Amino acid sequence: MIRQPTSTDSRPAEREPGATRVRFRHRYRATGAVPTSGRPHRAEWADAAKGVCIILVVLWHVVVKDYLQIDWHIGVPVPGLWGTVGEQFLPLRMPLFFTISGVFAANAVQRPWRVVARSRIAGFLYLYAVWLLIHTAVLAAAPDFPTDRATSALGLLEQLTITPSNLWYLYALALYFTVAKVLRRAPRVLVLVPAAALSAVAAAGLLDTPGNRAGLYQNLIFFLAGLYLRPQIEWWAATATRRRLVLTSGAYVLALAAMAALGAQRWFGVWPAVSVVAVAFGVTAAAQLGRWPAASGRLATLGRITLPIYVIHMPVLALLHRLLGPVCGLDQVGRGLLVLGYPVLLTGLVIGVSLAIHRGLLAAHARWLFALPGDRRTAPRRVEAAG
Repeated sequence: MIRQPTSTDSRPAEREPGATRVRFRHRYRATGAVPTSGRPHRAEWADAAKGVCIILVVLWHVVVKDYLQIDWHIGVPVPGLWGTVGEQFLPLRMPLFFTISGVFAANAVQRPWRVVARSRIAGFLYLYAVWLLIHTAVLAAAPDFPTDRATSALGLLEQLTITPSNLWYLYALALYFTVAKVLRRAPRVLVLVPAAALSAVAAAGLLDTPGNRAGLYQNLIFFLAGLYLRPQIEWWAATATRRRLVLTSGAYVLALAAMAALGAQRWFGVWPAVSVVAVAFGVTAAAQLGRWPAASGRLATLGRITLPIYVIHMPVLALLHRLLGPVCGLDQVGRGLLVLGYPVLLTGLVIGVSLAIHRGLLAAHARWLFALPGDRRTAPRRVEAAG
């Protein structure tokens, strides 16, 4: 069983031309995405990858925070199987999410400090603080829900500053943008090597990583890789083939199996290396999804609205966890019928409810919950967690 010392997650909404939503100007032969009318085209494979990642984020939380908390009493190890399956995506989910964030951030980091500081750094920190307060209030109504929460003013201050909460993705992006902007003129090798070392040290358990600090330390390298290696990542996606998909998926499966067999999760450098293989597979798979426009289109649409799902889904799951408590009281036949598909059904429900709440909040003119007030550039028609 693979154990990852991180939790999850997404990114704030913006619409600033050239800085907020980086658009790709290349033709993607492999994905069939071709710009029209001379306008820049947003790479659908990247949005599809984000869509898959946010589904995996919600699914993992459903499994560990609700599904595995239910005493199913069915005599077969189906719940444990779901837990094991979820663990296999841990090296993929957040590293791929941060890599795509870095790809989308490539142009934004080059803009003036005043633009980056407001639309990115302050924007992400604002969203993190607002939703941390909301989570703290809502989760107080579900004291038995197994997730990190602040239970005192000191605990809240700690989550606001040094030990981020379940919303750590927003906190991380603010920090990563600051690092990338400060070091933008430094030789890339002098930035990437220390970031890789930090990831390896954190994954090996050689640093104190309470809360979600482990994810914060481990994923900087993937954000910077997406930022610095954007042309190479675009090329990798544009030239993706079925043969490469088979090879990268096989490499990922073998890496997971070897790591589990050797108990090497905590060996120095192993977890980041497996995550690199996972990202190579993830980009290839997302590009190949373009062969099925119906699937890739829906995933890409979901990938453009990851922010509301990310910030809303945990309180929704916590409240559903309380409401769905009677599941434990079903007879054995009922539990047996429900146990296999429960995580999928609940994941779909949580995402659907989150998006419905988001639409309701926008209808109530609560855009300030999804963008830093006072800047029209951060009030988009499409709310997405843009890196």
